[in-house]
Amino acid sequence: MPTRTDSTLQTHNTVYVAVFAAMIAAMGLLPPITLGIIPVPITLQTLGVMLAGALLGPWRGSLASLVVVVLSLAGLPLLAGGRGGLGVLFGPTGGYLIGWIFGSLVIGALFKYWVLRNENKVARFMSGLASALVGGIVVIYLFGVPWTAAVTGLDLGTSLLGSLGFLPGDVLKAVVATLVALTVHRSYRGLMK
Repeated sequence: MPTRTDSTLQTHNTVYVAVFAAMIAAMGLLPPITLGIIPVPITLQTLGVMLAGALLGPWRGSLASLVVVVLSLAGLPLLAGGRGGLGVLFGPTGGYLIGWIFGSLVIGALFKYWVLRNENKVARFMSGLASALVGGIVVIYLFGVPWTAAVTGLDLGTSLLGSLGFLPGDVLKAVVATLVALTVHRSYRGLMK
């Protein structure tokens, strides 16, 4: 029989995952920006993915991203531009969506086992930024770029070149996610367990 503490922890975990899934979905309300180079829009939702990993840790963060992806694939219009349904998975953005799950997992693991163990503020910020860049850009692009190439018939180099248009915004999102996460963790040390 679960103890009251186990039940409370389960409730907290469920609430955190639900709140961050809702935040990622809400960030999809802002209209997407299309570059015209590749058929993948710029959205604010990757900021939510980065924040989920950086604030909740690897498992809860990736679960929040997974909830949004699964609900979107089930047909709910949670993605930027009101998109949803299985067609999104089989379209050019499908790889990026799968990358969200693994990106937040990597960011969460790096924050939990590396970033938050740094005592020096500069080292903490730099390691936090590196974590957000690795998980929020490298990991997500590792899934998204080849997927887009395969679905659209573009060669891998063209798909990669097209994705470079996302880079300035994604770097800015990584900086914002790092600053927000470090501020929250400084105020609420028990968030990531």
